[in-house]
Amino acid sequence: MARPATTPSDPLERRFRLSERGSTVRTEVLAGATTFMTMAYILFVNPSILGTPNPATGTSGLPFAQVLTVTALVAGVMTIAMGVFANYPFAIASGLGLNAVVAFQLVGAQGLTYPEAMGVVVAEGLLITVLVLTGFREAVLDAIPVELKKAIGAGIGLFITIIGFANSGIVVPGPGEGGPVLARGSMDSARIAVFVVGLLLTAFLVARRTKGALLLGILATTVLAVAVNALGGGELWIDLGPGVAQVPTQVLALPDFSLLGAFSLGFIAKIGALGAVLAVFTLMLADFFDTMGSAIALAHEGGFLDKDDRLPGMPRVLIVDSLAAVAGGAASASSATTYIESASGIAEGGRTGLTSVVTGVLFLFALFLSPLAGVIPPEATAPALILVGFFMMSVTRELPWSDYTVAIPAFLTMVVMPFNYSITDGIGWGFVTYTLIKLATGRIRDLNWMMVLASVLFGIYFALEPIGRLLGV
Repeated sequence: MARPATTPSDPLERRFRLSERGSTVRTEVLAGATTFMTMAYILFVNPSILGTPNPATGTSGLPFAQVLTVTALVAGVMTIAMGVFANYPFAIASGLGLNAVVAFQLVGAQGLTYPEAMGVVVAEGLLITVLVLTGFREAVLDAIPVELKKAIGAGIGLFITIIGFANSGIVVPGPGEGGPVLARGSMDSARIAVFVVGLLLTAFLVARRTKGALLLGILATTVLAVAVNALGGGELWIDLGPGVAQVPTQVLALPDFSLLGAFSLGFIAKIGALGAVLAVFTLMLADFFDTMGSAIALAHEGGFLDKDDRLPGMPRVLIVDSLAAVAGGAASASSATTYIESASGIAEGGRTGLTSVVTGVLFLFALFLSPLAGVIPPEATAPALILVGFFMMSVTRELPWSDYTVAIPAFLTMVVMPFNYSITDGIGWGFVTYTLIKLATGRIRDLNWMMVLASVLFGIYFALEPIGRLLGV
């Protein structure tokens, strides 16, 4: 079939190649809105994490409203850049896990101030950008065996499923030493009831193949949460902050940009050259492989991979993502990265960068409409995350389960991600075990030298804590 011709009067078709990818403007707008609704929680989770103080050093956390502003700004600008420059429906925002490294490791454990910790983010973002420009980052991605790429996608599906259940309150931390790591949350809760109804409703819409099922599920569950909260005196979601699951008292709020540029490279003098190298290396590995894992999973979900299981135009995706890390640090929003929640928009039919442009514009609107964005409770987005995890797990049927040299590393990749609550750890376990098993069974020809190098780097990554302890840093 011949590709439809574009005309000067059809700029969206010319820019995003909608017909070529089998999409329409309406589908892309719906997909972009779905991705935004699924990711909107980061506007409130990121300020909560970066607002964590360090009493030991007297370092106070960053102000909630200011972090919300820079989180929305970076997500909006860089997601639009991803759509326009790379033409893929991948959204960008402050990375979960990466912000935890900033708050709990760099500030909490190493005693850096938040500006100094953001300086580490800027440094690692610049380093990753150099690796992209030299082609090294893409070469590592191409060296990953197809089976591990699929396992990474499935593992991330399990990971975001756990995030969904944790956000809903169904899954909570275990009771402590000697007990299970995870436990069932209290079922005697109106909030749990809202989540259960939302999950069943969203699953019903998905099963009926209703267009916009995930977005409709989020909206309907939010309306239900507002109603239930009103019946409960407006106190059911009070622990999450003002406005959650409540009819907003105001629609507009002026953004606060005072955190822009509030970063410092003084971390080098504060923790020494070796400590600085280890800090940057730790964050870089986490960012490096989180992005690669997410990009692989999203590309597979959207059917973007070519016959060699490579993503056409991958350098464009990686350069935008790398610059997003720099932007996140410079804006004090923590390292920004490609979001696996983009899969929700892809599941709704998003196939071009127009989806990302819509998502980015909504993030920019959130600069001024934060009271409205704050209405959505985590119980409303949790069903969408869980069902996206279901979609992403389907790839496991394509794994060669009879070849244990591949199946065991693939299995470890999938299960370590949710169990360790870390995409990076899951990929690391998969890489290291794949390399070691292939060497032990004499199948050295199956190994790419870059795969071996990545495995060595992961070995160093896992040993950073004992190395740091031995060296006294």
